[in-house]
Amino acid sequence: MVLSTVLSREEVVEAMEGLVGGANVVTDEETLQHASIDRYRKYEDISGIFTQPIPAAIVKARNTDDIANVLKFCNENGVNCIPRTGNSALESMLESVKPNHIVLDGSGLNKVIKIDEYNMQVTCEAGVVLEDIENLLREKGLTTGHSPQSKPLAQMGGLVATRSTGQFSTLYGGIEDMIVGLEAVFPNGEVTRIKNVPRRAAGPDIRHVVVGNEGALCYITEVTVKIFKYQPENHRFYGYTLDDMSVGFEILREVMVEGYKPSIARLYDVADAAGHFSHFQKDKCVLIFMAEGPAGITEATGAGIEKIVAKYEQCEQVKSQLIADWFANLNWFPEQVAEEREEIVATKNMGFTTEIAADWGNINAIYESACRRVKAEVPDVTWVGGHSSHSYINGTNLYFVYYYDLNCEPTEEIHKYHNPINKIIVEESLKHGGTMVHHHGVGKARAPWIKDEYGSSFYILKTLKQAFDPNNVMNAGSIIPLEFLD
Repeated sequence: MVLSTVLSREEVVEAMEGLVGGANVVTDEETLQHASIDRYRKYEDISGIFTQPIPAAIVKARNTDDIANVLKFCNENGVNCIPRTGNSALESMLESVKPNHIVLDGSGLNKVIKIDEYNMQVTCEAGVVLEDIENLLREKGLTTGHSPQSKPLAQMGGLVATRSTGQFSTLYGGIEDMIVGLEAVFPNGEVTRIKNVPRRAAGPDIRHVVVGNEGALCYITEVTVKIFKYQPENHRFYGYTLDDMSVGFEILREVMVEGYKPSIARLYDVADAAGHFSHFQKDKCVLIFMAEGPAGITEATGAGIEKIVAKYEQCEQVKSQLIADWFANLNWFPEQVAEEREEIVATKNMGFTTEIAADWGNINAIYESACRRVKAEVPDVTWVGGHSSHSYINGTNLYFVYYYDLNCEPTEEIHKYHNPINKIIVEESLKHGGTMVHHHGVGKARAPWIKDEYGSSFYILKTLKQAFDPNNVMNAGSIIPLEFLD
C-alpha cells in the first residue's frame, strides 16, 4: 500500500516545528517556490513562474537524529520527502509529484569528520561542499580525484546519491569507485552504517543500494571516500584539432585499449568546440588529454597518447598551455550560474545537456542519429552537438549540448523544446544499446524510460523500492514513476 498524506500544509509545518524547532523550518513563500524545482526548469525559475507543487516547508536538519525523526514522521503520515543538499540537481529530482511535501535539507550537516592520511580516506557529513573538502585536502598534497563542474556547489551526500562522476573519472573512476563506507537513514527511521573496508565478499555490495538512489530509498548522512596524492607539478596537457568525430572516437578507444589512463580524455564536435576553443578551433573537432600522477607515469602516458595520435594525419597539435588555461576556468561557481540567467534573459536563447553512454561500436551512430533527429524534429534549435568526457576500456559517454531560441511562454518551454530533445536522445541511445543516462541521474525527467533502460532487471529495482520505501514517501516519482509501482 502506498500512503498519501491527508495532512494539511499547516499540520505538516506544525509537526516539523515540533521535531526540529521553528527556527529550522522555512516557510517563506518565495524560498519555497524556488525549492519546488531544480535546474531542469531554469526558464520557469528565471521568469518567476512555478508550475510544480510548492513544498509545505524546507526542513533544515541539524544532525542524523533530526533526519531519522523527520523521515519516520513522513513514513507514518504519507508525507512526500525530497532530500536535498547542494541544490545542483538537473533532472527534475527536486520536484514533487505529491502536494504538501517537504524538502529535507542536509546542508547543515557540514562537518569534516576525519582526514585519514595513512589509510587514504576522508570521512565527512553529507552537507560538506566538495570544493571545501578539496581545498583542505590539497593543502596536504591530497585529492579526492572527484571534480564535476558543479564542484563549487555540490555537496557530498548529493554527489553519492546521484552516482556522480567527475572530470578526472577516466583515471579515478566515478563516485561509486571512490566510496568506501557510508551512513544512511531509511524512511522507517532506521539508521544504517556500512563500515570502511577496502573490499569484502560478504554477500552483495550493499553500498550500491544507497549509491545512486537519488533520495528515493534513503537519506545519506555521512560518506567516506578514497583520497589520492595530488601532484599538479606533474600535470601534462595535450590538445589536437581533427576533422571528424568518428576518428576522435577511434583515438579515444585506442588510448583506453592500450592501457593508458589519462585523467582527462575529451572529444568535442565542431559545434560544441566553437563555444570553448574559438581562438584555435578553426571549425574543427577538438581532442584533449591530461596525464597526471607520478612523473614517470605522466611521461609514459603522454608519450603513449602522442604516439597513437600521430598515426592520424588529420590531427594537428595545439599548444598545451591553451588547454591548461581553458581547463582552469571550466567549473561552475555561483557567479557563472547568475551570468547564465542574465544571458538567457538578454538573448532569449537557452541551452541544456543530456548525457548518455554506449560501447565503442555504437557511440558514433548515437551521436549522428540523435543530432540529425533534433535538427529535423524540434523547432528553433540554434545548434546541437556534443562531447565525450568519460571513457572506459569498453566504451565512452556522450554529452549532447543543445541551444534553442525561446519562442514560447515560460510554461511552454519544457514541452516545446526541452522534453522533446531529451526524448530523442534517450530513444536513440536505448535503440542502439546504450544507457539513457551516464551521471546526471534519472530524476523525473528520464523516469518514463526506466523500464526500457532496465528490461527484465527492472524487477530488481522495483523490488528494492517496495522493500525499503513501501509507502513511497522518499522522493516519490524519481527513478520509478508512480504508475510503474502499481
